[in-house]
Amino acid sequence: MATDTLKGKPGTSGAAGLRKLLLDNGALTALIVLVIALSALSGDFLTTDNLLNIGVQAAVTAILAFGVTFVIVAAGIDLSVGSVAALSATVLAWSATQHGVPVVLAVVLAVATGIVAGLVNGFLIAYGKLPPFIATLAMLSVGRGLALVISDGSPIPFPDSVSHLGDTLGGWLPVPVLVMVVMGLVAAVILGRTYIGRAMYAIGGNEEAARLSGLRVKKQKLVIYALSGLFAAAAGIVLASRLSSAQPQAADGYELDAIAAVVIGGASLAGGTGKASGTLIGALILAVLRNGLNLLSVSAFWQQVVIGVVIALAVLLDTLRRKAGATPVTSGGGGGKGKQAATYGLAAVVTVAIVGATSFLHGGSSASDKPKVGLSLSTLNNPFFVQIRAGAQAEAKRLGVDLTVTDAQNDASQQANQMQNFTSSSLDAIVLNPVDSAAASNSVAAANKAGMPVVAVDRGVEKGKVATLVASDNVAGGVLSARTMAEKLGGKGKIVILQGQAGTSAARERAEGFAKGLKEFPGIKVLAQQPADFDRTKGLDVMSNLLQAHPDVQGVIAANDEMALGAVKALGSKAGKSVPVIGFDGEADGIKAVEAGTMYASVAQQPRELGEIAVRNAVNAVQGKKINPAVKVPVKVVTSKNAADFN
Repeated sequence: MATDTLKGKPGTSGAAGLRKLLLDNGALTALIVLVIALSALSGDFLTTDNLLNIGVQAAVTAILAFGVTFVIVAAGIDLSVGSVAALSATVLAWSATQHGVPVVLAVVLAVATGIVAGLVNGFLIAYGKLPPFIATLAMLSVGRGLALVISDGSPIPFPDSVSHLGDTLGGWLPVPVLVMVVMGLVAAVILGRTYIGRAMYAIGGNEEAARLSGLRVKKQKLVIYALSGLFAAAAGIVLASRLSSAQPQAADGYELDAIAAVVIGGASLAGGTGKASGTLIGALILAVLRNGLNLLSVSAFWQQVVIGVVIALAVLLDTLRRKAGATPVTSGGGGGKGKQAATYGLAAVVTVAIVGATSFLHGGSSASDKPKVGLSLSTLNNPFFVQIRAGAQAEAKRLGVDLTVTDAQNDASQQANQMQNFTSSSLDAIVLNPVDSAAASNSVAAANKAGMPVVAVDRGVEKGKVATLVASDNVAGGVLSARTMAEKLGGKGKIVILQGQAGTSAARERAEGFAKGLKEFPGIKVLAQQPADFDRTKGLDVMSNLLQAHPDVQGVIAANDEMALGAVKALGSKAGKSVPVIGFDGEADGIKAVEAGTMYASVAQQPRELGEIAVRNAVNAVQGKKINPAVKVPVKVVTSKNAADFN
């Protein structure tokens, strides 16, 4: 919904004037309503720490969105900004930590990487005549692929001097928020005060008319997409600084959030309208919404539904308002800017007054006697982690614990946001299943500072103090998988390995175990190793492709049961007969396949037990009881002989 000041009919005053003012600044109105509603619903929302968290969580999306604003104002689209952000951060970390490049020069290289990616987009669009959607979609894939190639699929530690961008000034003011404000001001100046800014509006309004008026449209598009790449590089550096590592899979899907922020903020995908201030408000709406839903313990699945509905309603209401006859002011005149400043000032006063009143709703409420524990899972799109949640919820119910569960969707930065929300709320302890062991370090350190015990489950944390680690040994499980396959094949044979999602600690550790175990059997030849991202569908596709190149394969080892089940489907009648398939996790579908004989075995981790023990230890930590620094849940090989007993 547009935040641009709109020219309406004169003579409007009083309540009608206020109503029109709010309607004509729809995104701002939506932000105010959200803040007021969440302040009333959650006593943890309106705290200094939580409001600063919202700013930090909005920072990366906002910086990306400022760059996307330039493109959308010029009637283009840029789907590559998330990948370019990850690539730029990876280049910085790779050059500075692995090749000894001075940090200042490494930062320049990272920024140059973003600019070059943008220039390639601009060249393909302006001179290659490719549609912006296609050109930037191609760069999305190329950028992500290069990040994975450079990093070899593993996170790279970020230089300490640059990691300070993820810290705070004076112990309270987050640096990412300052960077967001500075980049927002730069974007506002470019749009409102420069020749290239005026060119963006002209091209977006009518490209042919702009060309006929003497504007060098092709060269301007090069500059516009280069600016988008520069802002993406800045966002990538800020994101990696928060995580203390460059993650090759970072910012996955952030391009959609950036586009949503721009459109919610009042820009039209048809071009010609949009402002940096509106984009900032759009990014804040998304951050406030996610933060509030976490604090209210809304299901991770329903959060996606709610956010999608809000985005659709925001754009729909803005469209209806525009059809009613309002005319947006797209570029800055002095009077328009003064009126807009007055609008924001009035909005701030109204928000503070109403929010102050709602704070009384929570002032006299008594704290619950129930222990409150937060559970941050790397993903709920995998039966293994769903079982961890089920075990945790069952144990929480038994112990009378108020359990809040979040889903990071395999995104380390999203998990960092969720951990921030936990830390600033009234929780007593946190159970963390890290997306990545290195990236979780800063979040755990923040929880330590807040006095919250953290229990790690399934995966450890490289830095930061955890009360205990409840896990199976992924490396040992990988070794067990390799030995089981070698024994089945009699010590000789040709196999393929389906790896997990690149960049995750589970994928690295299980791959390490496979390699370690296979060293004991020189007669086993690995024909190919390919990632299938812990996903059944990708396991099917990757295995189908590998069969074309290696029809003589004699065995398959997969880093989880989902990929193993995909491989079984690809192998067809060969599965379990001429080609044994071994999975990992011991999930329900995997055990059924083992019983049916289509899978030879699965290395079972007993995920429900992991969840139960993790919650139990979290409660013990809150109560000050002594707990072991590590709790190992044994893995076991499940075959058709013991599958029934295991169930």
